[in-house]
Amino acid sequence: MPQSQIPQSQIYVAGCQRTWTMTSSESDLAYTELSFPECPECPHRVMPDGGPSFCTLRPASAAHPFAALAGLVVE
Repeated sequence: MPQSQIPQSQIYVAGCQRTWTMTSSESDLAYTELSFPECPECPHRVMPDGGPSFCTLRPASAAHPFAALAGLVVE
């Protein structure tokens, strides 16, 4: 049986570069409050069908989610 990760305090970053320090072992979090003035027009906001809008927060130490595509060569 795999061991569960122990949650640690880490810095999470939104697409707008705002940061939050939180204790979690999750690889990303959803910020649903969207309380900043620019949130309604933010290009990083996710608007799923049938659910509330949110912003994805990722650990500051994590690679960009599309980093693996940086070396992609299309021929």
